[in-house]
Amino acid sequence: MPNQLVIKCGGSMLSELPDSFYEDIVEIKSSGTDPVIVHGGGPAISNIVAKMGLQSQFIDGLRVTDEETLQVAQMVLIGQINKEIVCRIQQAGGRAAGISGIDGPTVEVIQGPEYLGFVGEVRNVDPLLIRTLSAAGYIPVLAPLGVDSTGQVYNVNADTTAGAVAGVLGVKQLIMVTDVPGVMQETDGVKRVLPELGPGQIENLIEEGVIYGGMIPKVKAALDALGQEVEEVLIINGYEPGILRQVAAGEPVGTKIVAEGKVANK
Repeated sequence: MPNQLVIKCGGSMLSELPDSFYEDIVEIKSSGTDPVIVHGGGPAISNIVAKMGLQSQFIDGLRVTDEETLQVAQMVLIGQINKEIVCRIQQAGGRAAGISGIDGPTVEVIQGPEYLGFVGEVRNVDPLLIRTLSAAGYIPVLAPLGVDSTGQVYNVNADTTAGAVAGVLGVKQLIMVTDVPGVMQETDGVKRVLPELGPGQIENLIEEGVIYGGMIPKVKAALDALGQEVEEVLIINGYEPGILRQVAAGEPVGTKIVAEGKVANK
């Protein structure tokens, strides 16, 4: 089984990630590890929705997706964001192939809570297309859309998609690239990164409001991934130069989320 790594890139920062970030991804590929990129695109979707005179609505960090918003999501995620990432990887010297969860189909879903509209819950990930592309020398770049048994397309949270893909591929580490250094907690007026968290701590931090908004689906997706044999999930700041090389070198960066009983004593 090849050594694979899943990297989830947040949609709020994709256009601002430094060239070195993509160069590091290409280096990871050339070193014998097969990276798989799962990306978001929320801000770009919101921008187009606003230009259409519509209002974006979120519940617990998840986008409420009606029929018009779903069309925008497909257009932005597949036609814009996905291809921008492919181009940047190729400019960095790698080979990339852009797909979505619809292709294959790779991501099979059922409809989530009705109040969210066309938002899917992942029920199965078929890794065949991802593995085929990786084996052929490409870096797969996956847009978070899914399809149900009737052929209906759904918007899927990118963090949840990344967690499910990581679990099915059997990767040891899922990296979530964000615009923040990790899970933050304010103490005495100073915000600091929490270096390591387990499921119990995460539940408490959500209840206390320390973890809120878009960070909630990130940590929940991390916990889901741990339940599928992923050993750890790392939330890091993609703006930091050389961050992926630091991760590869085993340096302590970001917030590491591990299974209960695996949290180191501090």
